[in-house]
Amino acid sequence: MNRALPAVRLRVPTHEDAVTWHRIFDDPDVMEFHGGRAADLSVYEELTARQRRHDAQLGFCLWTMTDASGRVIGFTGAQPWERDWGPTGEIEIGWRLGREHWGKGYATAAARETLRRVGAAGVTGVVAMVDARNTRSTAVTRRLGMRLAETFTTPVSRREAHCYRLGLRSDDVE
Repeated sequence: MNRALPAVRLRVPTHEDAVTWHRIFDDPDVMEFHGGRAADLSVYEELTARQRRHDAQLGFCLWTMTDASGRVIGFTGAQPWERDWGPTGEIEIGWRLGREHWGKGYATAAARETLRRVGAAGVTGVVAMVDARNTRSTAVTRRLGMRLAETFTTPVSRREAHCYRLGLRSDDVE
């Protein structure tokens, strides 16, 4: 089914967005594949600060995602994979939305804009790390044209994680 994707806006996260992210991600459904519960507010404060640094240094980050009315609905974007397992040193794209926004095309629309922006910043390829059970995020990777490249076992939860890859050419992302 081809349907029109909703309008989304991406902006560099503010300190205030930490509170909003904490609130909308405080949902067991949203956090099912991210540890099961929202992190403490201080984690989101550090995350938004790190994303502001990434944007200033790299030209991309995990941006705050808003709907057409300007309401914060989650985040999407890209950042270096900095863990000591998985696709270390590569640029990972990702997304997370409040539960009420699932199934409406927001993640796909925002991820496509992310690909355009990171390509414009000179990134030649991205990965997406997805819990193998997360069928919704797997569907987004497929809509983006990503392909399963590797499988990892996460060190803490011992769950299977899939690494999807996509090469970016400048004429693909303009």
